[in-house]
Amino acid sequence: MLRQLAITAEPIDEAGLLARRKLSSGMGAVVYFLGVVRGTDADVAIGALEYEAFGRMVEHQFNLLFDELEKRWSLESVRLVHRVGVVKVNEASLWVEVIAPHRQEAFAACQWLIDEMKRVVPIWKKPLKRET
Repeated sequence: MLRQLAITAEPIDEAGLLARRKLSSGMGAVVYFLGVVRGTDADVAIGALEYEAFGRMVEHQFNLLFDELEKRWSLESVRLVHRVGVVKVNEASLWVEVIAPHRQEAFAACQWLIDEMKRVVPIWKKPLKRET
């Protein structure tokens, strides 16, 4: 399974990621998720989220999650980009792509990866007040 992970302070280049997608002729499903910062956090209006990550541990935890993906599903690839630093409302903070032979496993793997990432990967977010 191809694995690509990027933790970056740069905006997520969705068009570039889509343009660089590669899949073999046996693949029938590409599922991708774009997580966007919304204007509220715990019902409080915000202007941005500030993400902080513990670099080496983030990479280690994602590799463990990718190992588990390989055990659970027959996937061709998984690509994940997560922002760090300040990400404003309506900007993307997370991009995940899963390629599999069938849609059911692609959706299941993508959902599982996002849920587990939130549970075990040391990336923290802090809401920043909206500037008036």
